[in-house]
Amino acid sequence: MTDEEIMRRALVLARKGEGRVEPNPMVGCVMVRDGRMIGEGYHRRFGAPHAEIEALRACTRDPRGATVYVSLEPCCHQGKTPACTDALIQAGVARVVLPMRDPNPAVNGRGIQRLRSAGIAVDTEILTSEAAAVLAPFLTRTRLGRPYVIAKWAQSLDGQLVTPQGESRWISCESSRRRVHRLRARVDAVLVGARTIVADDPLLTAREAPLRRQAIRVVLDGRLAIPESCRLVRTATRTPTLVFTQAVQVKTPKARRLVQRGVEVIACRSKRGRLLLPDCLHALADRGVTNLLVEGGPSVLSAFFDARLVDEAYVFVAPRFMGRTRGVETCTVPRTVSTRRSGSDLLYHMRFSDPPVAGE
Repeated sequence: MTDEEIMRRALVLARKGEGRVEPNPMVGCVMVRDGRMIGEGYHRRFGAPHAEIEALRACTRDPRGATVYVSLEPCCHQGKTPACTDALIQAGVARVVLPMRDPNPAVNGRGIQRLRSAGIAVDTEILTSEAAAVLAPFLTRTRLGRPYVIAKWAQSLDGQLVTPQGESRWISCESSRRRVHRLRARVDAVLVGARTIVADDPLLTAREAPLRRQAIRVVLDGRLAIPESCRLVRTATRTPTLVFTQAVQVKTPKARRLVQRGVEVIACRSKRGRLLLPDCLHALADRGVTNLLVEGGPSVLSAFFDARLVDEAYVFVAPRFMGRTRGVETCTVPRTVSTRRSGSDLLYHMRFSDPPVAGE
């Protein structure tokens, strides 16, 4: 087996931690000795042992002299778990293969230096692009200080996001709606605009998929127009709910009533009455949000695209025409596009940004 083939296995393992390890990175690890895999593991959940420790524990043979394939530079500091570099040194491994440095300021090359100082050979930049795609949410939050933004919308063949009755939630088919619930079940936050709350009164929870984490519900609401009777407000004590609004609205009686009902109301800078999205995203990152799912209507989606803040998108195209002219208008060209069936719909999966790799 080649280094690339074994690293691909490590990346497959890393993906298993999606939705459970954030804000940590998804990391997989494979141990090889004498041309045979002797152990493998991945970071299973936040606060749990890292991938290297899991792989060492799973070894069927003594790892002394083994080559370690890990999908990110091993940590070299004591956090919620001990330093992985120390565990690898104590195990007596001979070589470590990895795709990139960890951009975390507490690591960022120090793990590699620690291993080499102990006499362990370290090879880097193996499948860097493939690893960056897996690590994109972590890299975006660490290097750009904002969450990784996943836009999602459903539209008709003629590009409409709402029905003639003004509703958006029933454009896609049941299979597509289940897929959206799976997305909600593994992200840190789901964001919409106030217009969506008024029009659809959604819960924005994951109800048809195994819950990997409970997403914060976020509303962009510069005028604080969210109805106090909506389902988000009524369930705010059970599911974290956050409303970004203009500073002038934070001290109003309505804001105080919302806070009393469990809603967190946060002031955000604005320009000509529109909230500044980078401020909102930085505030979410400060709260530990790594993956943000944007499910807003045309205005919110267009604002994110105009600000070049969309990293990935799931677009569900239903086989129907609306005969209207409302939709998302943008000249943004995706980096990659893939399509597949989603029930009776066609799902376009697009990436709009390259992950910010350490050192760039």
